[in-house]
Amino acid sequence: MDEATDQADAVEHAAALAREIAPDLGAILFTHYPDADTLDTLRPGSAELGAVTAANRAAAAELTAAGVQVFVQVADKASFRRWMHSRVDSPEARLAWRDRDRLLSGDAALKTLGVDPALARPGAAPRRGSGSAADRLVRAFAEDSADFDDQALELIEAGRDGVLEVATRKLRERFGDEAAEDFAATLLALAEGAEMGPAGWAELMALPVALPPGAPPDAVSLGASLIASGVLAEALELRFLPEWRTPQALAALPPTALRRVLVDLLAGREPADLPPATPARLSEDSFGVLLALQIDWEIPLWEEILVNGLPEEDAEDDADGADGGTPEEQERLTLFDRWRSAVFETGSGCVPLALVHASEVEAEIAAFLEEAGEHSAGIEEIREFVAMGRREAGEDEVVCRLQGAGDGLEIALYTREGRFLDSITLSAEQLPASPEEMPRLIAAFVPVVDGPPG
Repeated sequence: MDEATDQADAVEHAAALAREIAPDLGAILFTHYPDADTLDTLRPGSAELGAVTAANRAAAAELTAAGVQVFVQVADKASFRRWMHSRVDSPEARLAWRDRDRLLSGDAALKTLGVDPALARPGAAPRRGSGSAADRLVRAFAEDSADFDDQALELIEAGRDGVLEVATRKLRERFGDEAAEDFAATLLALAEGAEMGPAGWAELMALPVALPPGAPPDAVSLGASLIASGVLAEALELRFLPEWRTPQALAALPPTALRRVLVDLLAGREPADLPPATPARLSEDSFGVLLALQIDWEIPLWEEILVNGLPEEDAEDDADGADGGTPEEQERLTLFDRWRSAVFETGSGCVPLALVHASEVEAEIAAFLEEAGEHSAGIEEIREFVAMGRREAGEDEVVCRLQGAGDGLEIALYTREGRFLDSITLSAEQLPASPEEMPRLIAAFVPVVDGPPG
């Protein structure tokens, strides 16, 4: 079989596979090899450069025509060698290389592969049913229509607040409060995530934090420490805004404004709809929010699909998820808990909650307050005891030493210089948390020391 026949077969196979998998893909990543030496460096033993280029072009054309978003990374030998330096050389490791900083998309990606960008031009807009835009949206939601997301996103991106408000009111009148609340939550979820950005999918995430009295901790350092803790999956990138926002301001945003915040963050702009909070407002609200742009870089690689096919759903993973997540997810939760404990124990006094979607911040804070309310009596007793000690200490700083007392806990107050102020002993039933958890809890409003100071 001659070289021309080999290339024709490779092109035909690539095009057929692309047509087969297109309905299951939203985006795809191709690697473009500028020359034969680069191809041999990244994929030793592969077909000739001409065959690889032609097959990629044929597959990309089919996928583009089917509406799949095509991304391209241009293979770079130096970058690839740096990537492989600390890894075991294997086909899997070679296929895992991604050049996140220089991915091409849109017309630039297609032209690099030799595909006509006109293939990606959208066709005529789908015909809508009868009635007003609000009526059509209500009907699509009530019927669980596949067209609902497209209709809602069109209105959100056009800033049609009035139409969305009318649709919400009509849903409440026809189907009740629960349906209207479900509809509103669905709109927010659609608004905060989008098939856009450098990797084809981006969404708004938020870290709500219970703040200590006084000045809030440094937002930049807190966000950076979370990213450095290893809690994120490898394919995810988190970019925190450098200043605090309030939960109330975030919750007040309608879907159209939430979408504009996402667009602003993708463009590297401060969100006009959600300015930073003042220290006074943060102190008054007791909670702050770190807002972040999350980018998902887990784009299927065409060469991986050629070798292994599309990844299949893993029944075991589904079962693990029902019990609280896969082992990898459980490990990330453990890392998050360690990070949260470390933040609390640094003396900042803040309590990070969970990293959630931006629309879920209110619910996350409500759940935290509900849980904390179960222990509020014990906490208030300790707070009053510390406040009394501070009044007695005058200008001196007050610190606390904790010591086990049977199944309870003795709490002793001193000045930083070592003057004893007072102590109380609480039984296990009186404690707002277990004795092991009490140091972290008490450290939120008074420094905890290992032994009597001075």
